[in-house]
Amino acid sequence: MTALRRCDEWSGGLSWVVDETMERASHALVDDGRVWLVDPVDVPEALERAAALGTITAVVQLLDRHGRDGEAIARRFGAAHLRLPAVVPDSPLQSVPVLRLPRWQERALWWPAQRALVVAEALGSAPYFALGAPVGVHPMLRLRPPGALRPFEPEHVLFGHGAGVHGPGAAPAVRRAYARSVRDLPRLITKLPALVR
Repeated sequence: MTALRRCDEWSGGLSWVVDETMERASHALVDDGRVWLVDPVDVPEALERAAALGTITAVVQLLDRHGRDGEAIARRFGAAHLRLPAVVPDSPLQSVPVLRLPRWQERALWWPAQRALVVAEALGSAPYFALGAPVGVHPMLRLRPPGALRPFEPEHVLFGHGAGVHGPGAAPAVRRAYARSVRDLPRLITKLPALVR
């Protein structure tokens, strides 16, 4: 059974991070009694809390290779499984194309009313992304980080790896991640072996 590292409530729902090196994170976004699960990992206590927030409407998969437990969870709750959706039907969420490469297709979600940005893989807060900062660019994208997320000024940033960043520091943390993407490459190279042990 997957162990839970942390489970955090915020104004738009609930996020949980599993206790492992990759720090996979999942989210339950709540609006008007409806819940959208994003890239969920099956942790029973977290899913129970998410289901208590409202009706599970859909499970959203934001990265082509991020299947995780999404399809099985969607079946369990009788909800739609939306893989890389261009639109999240009947929701306050806007789907944002991030990357469209042969082996890496990724979308993000922007929730204007909450000023919340949900990013599967391009950004993260796990140590091997962030290198001690609040947010960092994925190690494989540091030379050419995708620009699609730059225009947003979020108050909440939720990731596929690592805990979310909330409050007035969220947007500056994203800007810093982009600004230091290439500059921090030497640090990444020296620290990565220890971070992924």
